[in-house]
This record gives sequence, structure tokens and C-alpha cells, in this order.
Amino acid sequence: MTSQAIGFLDSGVGGLTVVKEAFKQLPNESFIFIGDQARVPYGPRPMSEVRRFVSQTAAFLVAKDIELLVIACNTATVAALPMLQERLSIPVVGVIEAGSQKAVAVSKSGHIGVIATEGTIKSHAYQQTLTRLRPGVTARGLACPQFVTLVERGAAGLPSTTAKVKRQLRPFKMQSMDTLILGCTHFPI
Repeated sequence: MTSQAIGFLDSGVGGLTVVKEAFKQLPNESFIFIGDQARVPYGPRPMSEVRRFVSQTAAFLVAKDIELLVIACNTATVAALPMLQERLSIPVVGVIEAGSQKAVAVSKSGHIGVIATEGTIKSHAYQQTLTRLRPGVTARGLACPQFVTLVERGAAGLPSTTAKVKRQLRPFKMQSMDTLILGCTHFPI
């Protein structure tokens, strides 16, 4: 175990899904998590605004002498990963590359769906990463902006939420996908 912690940032509670997995894999490490509850959700916001929020949170975490920064938010990864990798003297990782690698590894047909926030879908980051990792892949994105709000309100698992999720995912029902990327760290909740 090192004396420095690994820092995680997200727009809200969704990043805790990433911290939970990190804890399983690195049980002897220390973690600092910041969920920006004051400004959640990031998905519908302009990328310049998200970049500013992420820069502020990253600066706070760096001041805590972290050894690594994990952007545990897909929209924040899209908005700020390259900038932070260039500006910070510590390693900075996002979540899109890892999610894409797993998807191309498990997809037999190469038909992959992505559900995420508006910002992540509009960026085409998953489609570009999936195509780079596996040329010829078909990736279809669907923005599901209300899912973040449902999770933040503690409504995950309620029958009314299940009905909303089924309605939202209806366009994917007719697609021939064999893999679905949950392109927002809130969605596994």
C-alpha cells in the first residue's frame, strides 16, 4: 500500500460503482471520492462547462496529493480526459476505453449498443473507440438522460422506474445487438 490515495471524481453517486470495483481489485489502496452533487447531472450541460467543473474537482483532488486520478464519469471523460492528461503530472484515466475494450471482447456479432447521457452519446466517443478497437463494429447509441436523475433520487428498482427504463430502451428491442454498454456510471445502480 502506498501513502498516496487514488482519487475518483464523478458528477454524482454513479462513480461509486467504479470505486467499488477498484476496492475489490486493490483492497490495500486508499481512495478519495468526490461526487459533484451540487451540479449533477453533467450529461445535458455544454462540454466547456463540464470541463470547468472537472478541472475544479481534479485540482481539489490533486491538492490532496493523490497518485492517480480516475474520471469515473463517461461525460466527464469525454469533456476533460485529454486536457487533464496533458496538464497534470499524475496519471489520469477515464472509463470509456475500458468499457469499449470489454464490449469488443465479449461481442460475438460486433453489434453493440450504448446507453449513456446526452453529452456522451453526442460526442460519439464510444462509437469512435469501438471502431478503433474493432474495425467494422456496428455501434448504436441511445441517450437516456432521465436515468441519472432516477438514480440520484434513489428510485432505482422501483416498479415505476422499471417501466420507464423499458419504454426508453424500446428502440433497441428491434436491433440485433448482442452487447450493451452502460455508458454512464450511474446505470449499474
